[in-house]
Amino acid sequence: MGIVEDAREFALSEIKEFGTPIVVHFELSEREAKKLLKEFEVDEEVVLAGVYLMDVKLGQAIKEGRPQDHVQMSVDATEEFLDKSDLEEEKRKKILNCVGAHHGTIPFECKEAEICANADCYRFIHPRGVFAYFTLLGKRSSDPDDCISQAEKKLEEKWNILSLNSCKQELEPYYKSFKQFFEDARK
Repeated sequence: MGIVEDAREFALSEIKEFGTPIVVHFELSEREAKKLLKEFEVDEEVVLAGVYLMDVKLGQAIKEGRPQDHVQMSVDATEEFLDKSDLEEEKRKKILNCVGAHHGTIPFECKEAEICANADCYRFIHPRGVFAYFTLLGKRSSDPDDCISQAEKKLEEKWNILSLNSCKQELEPYYKSFKQFFEDARK
């Protein structure tokens, strides 16, 4: 198998073990990354490996009560994963940037990282992702106000990370609708 297939298999094994990220979110980011590949001249292998690995340790981080550490945990796990490959150094650095920068806390050093971060945003702005997130939130809390607050927080966080015009144009109507729905739900 190649690096992309291995990365996908690794990520799915972590999802199977820890239950997060949910498969719907994983597949939504994968789908959107593949769409964005058609829009930009970038390294497909880097984008796909990056989108598969960006949340590879999210489930473990949540289980350990430290979800805020999942990005660094995912970077560390990705580094270890890449150590087992013969991938050239430039691709390796780009994949690590895809993982490390997907929350917008460090700069994108390559277009591939920007694509991964934008693909990740679909999980919490696109209707399929938002509805899937509510099923997950419902398992964590029986308080609807808490679920609404969490979903709105993620909606805002991801809207502020979006940087590609095509993604903003596609997601803006959903963003505005969900903002209104959340406001109405609090009344």
